[in-house]
Amino acid sequence: MAGVFDISGQSKYDDAITERYHFPNKYLAVAQRLIGTWVVFRETRAAQGSMSYIATAFIERIDIDPGDPTHSYARLSNFLEFDRPVPYVSAEGRFREAFLREMEDRSAAGRMLRGRSIRELHGDDFCEIASAGLTDTLNPDLGIRLGLAGPGLDDATRHILENPISERRIEQILLNRKVRDANFRNHVLSAYDDTCAVTGLRIVNGGGKAEAQAAHIWPVADGGPDIVQNGIALSATAHWMFDRHLFTFDDNFCLLVSHNKMPHEYLKLLPGAGEQIRLPKDSALHPRMDFVRKHRERFAGLSS
Repeated sequence: MAGVFDISGQSKYDDAITERYHFPNKYLAVAQRLIGTWVVFRETRAAQGSMSYIATAFIERIDIDPGDPTHSYARLSNFLEFDRPVPYVSAEGRFREAFLREMEDRSAAGRMLRGRSIRELHGDDFCEIASAGLTDTLNPDLGIRLGLAGPGLDDATRHILENPISERRIEQILLNRKVRDANFRNHVLSAYDDTCAVTGLRIVNGGGKAEAQAAHIWPVADGGPDIVQNGIALSATAHWMFDRHLFTFDDNFCLLVSHNKMPHEYLKLLPGAGEQIRLPKDSALHPRMDFVRKHRERFAGLSS
């Protein structure tokens, strides 16, 4: 069993779907049944929503809202954005959710979905939606570009990628670090056009693999999510320096460099201090400032 959480661009709730989902307690019973399972997020029609499934996450627990006991929070982990939205009706005209397929009148789908913002999802349907959402990540033709091919791939990851699709396999895929890194890399490099945000270097080798890497701003080991707003495209050397907090950014995304700790030969690779880094054209994909500030706190601590 899995679940569906509907989300809206006009939501009045305290949602941050990478970590929490806020809902009225009329959904509490079904939400509690979903603890310890995966959910997919579906955009509603409101605010020009796509009516598609856009991501998945794991429900850790349910907490009553301390500020309003008529509402609760689903606490989430392992959030993963899909490669592309998955329409709630397939190209063949088949509804992705079983209860919608059982309708006699297909035109009643909108009415059936009202008042069911949290609902259970059959495991097979979850498997189908998640697989469709990870089409690029799981595409063997993109294995080199995304780091899921070649002699460096570990046997455990290779095993789950080569086995037939199943609900258990999808759960393994969603938790696999190599797969999650591939998904993250795909989103970040696409947002930055395969170009290092600091050096401007853009090299794409055979198999479509870019020289630029996807760096987490707030490390996963410290709780950082695998979302493009927690990422930045950096060349291998810049990535090494960034992870060691030898440079960071201010609130205007201008470069701050630790000159007293930066190896002299590396300084020439960076633009001048105070210059703004290259950012995605879509401002919605820019680094989130709370993540940048976490990185900058470490930079300040190591530079003092």
